[in-house]
Amino acid sequence: MPLHLVRQDITRLDVDAVVNAANTALRMGGGVCGAIFRAAGASRMQKACDRLSPIRTGQAVATAGFDLPARYVIHTAGPVWQGGDHGEETLLRACYRNSLTLAVRLKCSGIAFPLISSGIYGYPKTQALDVAVDEIRRFLDSSEETPDETPDESPKRNDTDHGVEPADRTDLDVYLCVFDKEAFAAGTAFDRQLRAYIDDHYVASHTDSRRRRMMEMRELGYPNDDIVNDGESELRLESPTPLAQSATSLSPTPRSAAPVSAPHYSQRDVLADLDEPFNVILLRLIDSKGLSDVDVYKRANISRKLFSKIRCGNGYMPGKKTVLALAIALRLDLDETDDLLACAGYALSHSVKFDVIVEFFITHGVFDVLTINEVLFRYDQPLLGQ
Repeated sequence: MPLHLVRQDITRLDVDAVVNAANTALRMGGGVCGAIFRAAGASRMQKACDRLSPIRTGQAVATAGFDLPARYVIHTAGPVWQGGDHGEETLLRACYRNSLTLAVRLKCSGIAFPLISSGIYGYPKTQALDVAVDEIRRFLDSSEETPDETPDESPKRNDTDHGVEPADRTDLDVYLCVFDKEAFAAGTAFDRQLRAYIDDHYVASHTDSRRRRMMEMRELGYPNDDIVNDGESELRLESPTPLAQSATSLSPTPRSAAPVSAPHYSQRDVLADLDEPFNVILLRLIDSKGLSDVDVYKRANISRKLFSKIRCGNGYMPGKKTVLALAIALRLDLDETDDLLACAGYALSHSVKFDVIVEFFITHGVFDVLTINEVLFRYDQPLLGQ
């Protein structure tokens, strides 16, 4: 169910479906559309599209993925930007909503989007990103089937539609491929506050920069294979490529059967005994907040599968990024976040830029993981959650 921001070639992602920013004629174009056609096999893809064309702006249809790693390509026609007063946002939202609905009907466990309409169609990148994140979030948070909301016409039958029952949308991992930092709002008063906070708190000179960067990456849980020496004095971080498979259901064990005492605790009481297992303390915190497990793992932008592992314990300890995501989902203050991290054997450090950025948002009362992840992405930092 998490939303992942990635800086990767959409044609190489190993997901069930990739989304093509198509034209209404479903003809091979330039940019992302051309790249998808070429990677899939342009001739076969065009023949498949010809059976479904034309489509309406905002509509989504699916073909096979052919030579792509993805099983399906979902084609959706985004709006051309005309100043914002011609229904562009409504149509762009329909692109994401209808593509996601089709992915669920096809029982996909993962889908990857480009930033639709933000290229030659001229949709302002910052606004296009805001629409994408908001509409994807709405879809994942909803439990009801979403109808196709393009203008009334009899939709064309997809050659991939075999009448299967829809899958659970909460099991869908969504990847948003963004390459251009222009999509992320910068220069605002809040952004200036963040940069000032980093300048004031980030300890940049305590050790050699190359060694410090390696320590940061290892502390955040990246395997050694993801730490690449460029041959110079700098390191770069390669985005991890494995993508999540279908999420399993939560453990059927009821909350009352877990080794947790009565749920009437204040947060300070819950965090008073840091020697208890992490999962016990986490479940008590959830109860003290009056939240459900679903509330927490959705707010933390982690999957049911990962939350189930954390909840069950059995010696499993989540990574630092996941613990921080849970702290933010629970709206813990900085002291409480420090305590929760300590339960898992971690601590915030002013020598790690990732930590300083997350600390900034906690101290300013911003408890939205996706908002924080957008900033972390812009600063080339790992993202919260899974």
